[in-house]
Amino acid sequence: MQNTGRFYALDVLRGLAIALMILVNTPGSWSHVYSPLLHASWDGFTFADIVFPGFLFVVGAAMAFSMKDSRLNSAAVMKIGKRALLMFGCGLLLNFLSHPDLATLRIPGVLQRIALCFALAALLVLTLSKRGLWAAMLLLLGGYFALLQLSPAPFSLEQNIVRTLDLAVFGTAHVYQGFGLPFDPEGLLSTLPATVNVLLGYLVATGLKGKAPAQAVRDLAAFGAVLVLLALVGHWVWPVNKALWSGTYVALSSGLLLWLLAALVYLVDIRKATKLTEPLRIYGTNPLFIYMLSWMFSVATARWLSWSTADGTQSVAGLLYTALSSLLSLQAASLVFALLHVVLFWALSLWLYRRQIFIKL
Repeated sequence: MQNTGRFYALDVLRGLAIALMILVNTPGSWSHVYSPLLHASWDGFTFADIVFPGFLFVVGAAMAFSMKDSRLNSAAVMKIGKRALLMFGCGLLLNFLSHPDLATLRIPGVLQRIALCFALAALLVLTLSKRGLWAAMLLLLGGYFALLQLSPAPFSLEQNIVRTLDLAVFGTAHVYQGFGLPFDPEGLLSTLPATVNVLLGYLVATGLKGKAPAQAVRDLAAFGAVLVLLALVGHWVWPVNKALWSGTYVALSSGLLLWLLAALVYLVDIRKATKLTEPLRIYGTNPLFIYMLSWMFSVATARWLSWSTADGTQSVAGLLYTALSSLLSLQAASLVFALLHVVLFWALSLWLYRRQIFIKL
């Protein structure tokens, strides 16, 4: 590993997570998307299902450096609270921009989950030893599994306890409606197992410090294999499910991420392929800002920059997708549309990086 105290491969992974989030979130048409780029409808796992856990993992990895000298005191707690509130508020703003109606404003969301997971994980890091953090992760997953059993159909869409709690707290109008009934995949209770992804990122990053690259690759690959095996075996008892953020989903996504990180360590620190990975590292230098901007750009081009036509409503985004679909199949055009967004925001990341502009939430 590099002796800078910060691992290049982790920075590359963060950039890859941002690129994949934009790729998955901005297709040309949601009706024409290659199946690996869609989340599993309920139980199961697709390529897209590794993206959000990947971002939570790199949030935890960043904490290993940003909080290395932090101590539990009122100032540290206030700093954590302020950052979490800012991220939560930004998430609400994005939801409002997408659907500007307070009566149906969705309260949970991606940034809201990141905010809550960050706050809980950071407080645990300040409070517990490394051994205590491993115990906390087991308690979070075990406690979540036990809470799910309070429902007669714990893993069903209709009766799971996550939905029950969210409806009681937020109401039916303020949660995600995309499952055919009110249910939020970023619900309050499922934040508990999602926090484990952050803690794993923190513990893996701290555990890599001082290790030789070859040993790091072996350790990451072995730990990843254990987690994947646990997920495959545990699926028969606790199905892999992103929407409920099941413990097996935590294990499977984390195991695959550790394999990916092992590959990146091999490329960067053993093969010295930094020219290949440098664009991704640059992509990760303003992660939350770029994510927010990509969301707002997507909303602006699809909804704000639109006009009425004889056939209905047209938009800038719609014109681009129509042009692409005249040259490509509908699914290929949708993919190229998303890839153009990835390239656009990489170019913006590069512009900010060259001017040493780093915008933190």
